[in-house]
Amino acid sequence: MILAGDIGGTKTVLALFEQTDDGLEVVREERASSQETPAFDDFLEPFLADAGRPSLRGACFAVAGPVVDGVCETTNLPWRLDEGELASTLRAPRVKLLNDLEGTAYGMLHLPKSDLIELNQGHRPRRRGNIAVIAAGTGLGEAYLYWDGGRHRPIATEGGHSDFAPRTDEEVDLLFYLRRKLGGRVSCERVLSGPGVYEIYGFLRDTGRHEEPAWLREKLAEGDPSAVVSQEAAGSGEPICSATMNLFSELYGAEAGNMALRALTYGGVFIGGGIAPKNLDVLRNGSFLRGFCDKGRFSDMMLGMDVWIATNPRAALLGAAYFADEILAG
Repeated sequence: MILAGDIGGTKTVLALFEQTDDGLEVVREERASSQETPAFDDFLEPFLADAGRPSLRGACFAVAGPVVDGVCETTNLPWRLDEGELASTLRAPRVKLLNDLEGTAYGMLHLPKSDLIELNQGHRPRRRGNIAVIAAGTGLGEAYLYWDGGRHRPIATEGGHSDFAPRTDEEVDLLFYLRRKLGGRVSCERVLSGPGVYEIYGFLRDTGRHEEPAWLREKLAEGDPSAVVSQEAAGSGEPICSATMNLFSELYGAEAGNMALRALTYGGVFIGGGIAPKNLDVLRNGSFLRGFCDKGRFSDMMLGMDVWIATNPRAALLGAAYFADEILAG
């Protein structure tokens, strides 16, 4: 069997897969709250014991954090994972740690068409090439799939923490607003994330671009403000909420377009993460593609690239499993 895991700051999922004629099939899967688990072994050991400590061909874990020399100190957890130590614990011939977006990127290659929504059908014929994957959720993840002539190989990045680059006068004002609020540098993740939605909302409210009705102020105080903004944009169509989500979508498209330019991703662009599937109407109203294609002399090239939204939240887990199967265990 193959052991795969998706290890995030909120939840951790472990699954055992076996090979079938139709690909990998889940035999056993469990999840746990990462914040309530002191160490990874506290979840791994009971999982293996309950599964009868199966013999493994390989294991791969997609981890929320940078992987350096086979070791990952998780970003939002006090966990340390080491490929060598895990190989000994699991008695597996090969164990690999991937950054979580590497896993998500690799998983995109194995999602069925029913899990993909086409946002832009490129006007050029499809061809093999590099692929960009961008995923806004709690934070902003970015990764690439490099085409080596025979297959795609995932490349991790910390591009979500690169500098926020405004394109319009309004976006320049947003940058200055956030610089004052944060006391300095503004990263892409400060804007393109769950918390970023509310930052954009605050900018539109505090600079007088839109008014905040009293009923909305009360509702924002009662729950997750970013979620409230998103829900009201889709539901009531409250102007400040709709303006927030439209600006978010355009900025999301602009950063996805930047990724596509940097690696000439003729293989297309995938949008992952938890925000996109919940805001399909906004992303499809033209705002995302307006930002994506606004690349001056390269606008026509951007129009030629395919763009998909992935709706399957298990992409990282699937990516880890197939990476183990096709590269490690193969």
